[in-house]
Amino acid sequence: MTGTGALSGTAGAIDVIDTTDVIDVLVVDDDFMVARVHRAFVERVEPFRVVGVAGTGEQAVAAVDELRPDLVLLDLYLPDLFGLDVIPRLRAAGHDCDVMVISAAREADTVRGAVRQGVVDYLLKPFEFDDLRVRLERYAAQRGRLLGAVVRSQADVDRVLAGATAPPAPVPGLPKGMSVETAELVERALRDADGTLSASECAALTGVSRVSARRYLEYFHTVGSAEVSLRYGVAGRPERRYRFRGRPTGLGPAGGAPGEGAAPSRDLPQPGAVRGRRGHGRTG
Repeated sequence: MTGTGALSGTAGAIDVIDTTDVIDVLVVDDDFMVARVHRAFVERVEPFRVVGVAGTGEQAVAAVDELRPDLVLLDLYLPDLFGLDVIPRLRAAGHDCDVMVISAAREADTVRGAVRQGVVDYLLKPFEFDDLRVRLERYAAQRGRLLGAVVRSQADVDRVLAGATAPPAPVPGLPKGMSVETAELVERALRDADGTLSASECAALTGVSRVSARRYLEYFHTVGSAEVSLRYGVAGRPERRYRFRGRPTGLGPAGGAPGEGAAPSRDLPQPGAVRGRRGHGRTG
């Protein structure tokens, strides 16, 4: 989607960025510093981009009306409305954007209410960047399956719904920040490829971003499940292409964790805090 306008007002007013060909995100949090950190976190994960920030429930509704985001990161403790009360207002207005709750609310009734409202995930504050990244990547993979689904049988339905309710915790042996759901998608694409597969081709097949696809492909190369070759073009750096080597990764029926004891590739993100000017490693 594309953000084309701007909404202004009191503190916490909506700040808008123009974007195209991305998963558009609206961040809703009444603490402008927390919202800034969440925005920085989201913008580190492709293909997500923040198109607006709202500080109240009313501003959130107005922002969705104007910006039409794909995903809303919704705090629950807003100064004018309880966050869950924003969702039915969005639905009544005809908006079908997805909602991911990001809140310190730990009450069981609140979590159950969020589930009944159809949120795609629920992340407790405080959290680190990797905690949000895993959920965003899982959401992107699921969204890709839904958008590209062709349903001919129950197996197609099951494949579309795969991972929709799976826990986000990574499998032992996967580097921190990598999820088993995305790893399974990438492994399946690698296994089924006729010959070699580039990160861009893998991204198109799985619905994840090119950066994420390469991260998982490099991981499979590191643990010996994929081999890498270089394809040289007319100009620019050579393209890295991956081929499945037939060695089990541990993600399939055989069970177990992939790559036990293997060190992550240099291209893989290391666990820890957000570096540089984009924020701190933990958000409150």
